[in-house]
Amino acid sequence: MTTIWQRRYAQRMNMMGSSVIRELLKLTQQPDLISFAGGLPAPELFPIEKCDEAAQRVIQEHGAEALQYSTTEGFLPLRQFIAQQMAVDGIELAPENILVTNGAQQALDLVGKIMINPGDLILTEQPTYLGALQAWRAYEADFISVPTDEDGILIGPELEKALQAGPKFMYILPNFQNPSGVMLSLERRKKLVEIADHYGVPIIEDDPYSKLRYEGEHLPSLLALDAERQKEKQDHNNGSTGHSQGNVIYMGTFSKTFGPGLRLGWIAAPTEVVRHCVMAKQGTDLHTSTYAQMLLYEVAKDGFLDEHKKVIQKTYKERRDIMEATLEEYAPPGVTWARPKGGLFFWVRIPEHLNAKDVLTAAIANKVAFVPGEAFYA
Repeated sequence: MTTIWQRRYAQRMNMMGSSVIRELLKLTQQPDLISFAGGLPAPELFPIEKCDEAAQRVIQEHGAEALQYSTTEGFLPLRQFIAQQMAVDGIELAPENILVTNGAQQALDLVGKIMINPGDLILTEQPTYLGALQAWRAYEADFISVPTDEDGILIGPELEKALQAGPKFMYILPNFQNPSGVMLSLERRKKLVEIADHYGVPIIEDDPYSKLRYEGEHLPSLLALDAERQKEKQDHNNGSTGHSQGNVIYMGTFSKTFGPGLRLGWIAAPTEVVRHCVMAKQGTDLHTSTYAQMLLYEVAKDGFLDEHKKVIQKTYKERRDIMEATLEEYAPPGVTWARPKGGLFFWVRIPEHLNAKDVLTAAIANKVAFVPGEAFYA
């Protein structure tokens, strides 16, 4: 008897769908198509020569280790390097607080795996990153969204109401958000950390773009602000705060500053959270590629990424300026956008009487692709 596969799939498949961006990226295989459909790092900026040199050293000096199974937590020198990089933001982390993942996308999946039960409510910004929605729908989550403006998520009655609904956690992209490109203001960062602490609702901070700042001053991460708040509480209580290790799980990635093909990201979190993520990861892929971790560490260990970041920032700023100038020259009446101060995204609004999907159909016919905004609404 031939298997009827539709009857064999898990019920959770009803909640899952293909990524609109991934499907649109297939169009980029057409050499004559101009694509604005994905946040793809510029391949001409990939440190290919550095990787070539480092690859030879890794194989020649550490070949047996690089090609062997390794610990789930990740290559220890790389975890130490990540901790040192995050210390610049005033965050004190030990390697035990860090888990190396297959990109930040796996970090999202692991958090979903260890935290989400079917029907759990997740608080997101509106709009928000499509990949997070896709990861957590697989665990049958429900969503509640809070609007944003040019300073990030709105801190007010709608946020309070959403928190009173009892979400499992809130998901925030504070730096040059995907897809809106907006930056969460310092005032709102502090208030958000305070509110999270008040309601006992943890924050998942997704931060792929903070190194891609073109103008303005660096702002502390939510993780750093929360650590500062926990220390103040500890000092106020004469050094006693119970078992609290903070309210923020931080996710970082090397995809935007090094290269996405290596699929290297990380989770920085309380040791208890990291331990549970490790258990979840063991059942998924055992560990992230030993070779990829050692290769990245070999390139990055002597400060290369700090210098490389400046090249990336300069190049992307030039492209941001060209994109804005082109929009100003050619965009028809009624089209608006916010000027991003970093990151990879322009969030463009079209007149109300138009449907973005219809515009996309016409654009593709003219060999141009973009992502309709509807996909980013939970």
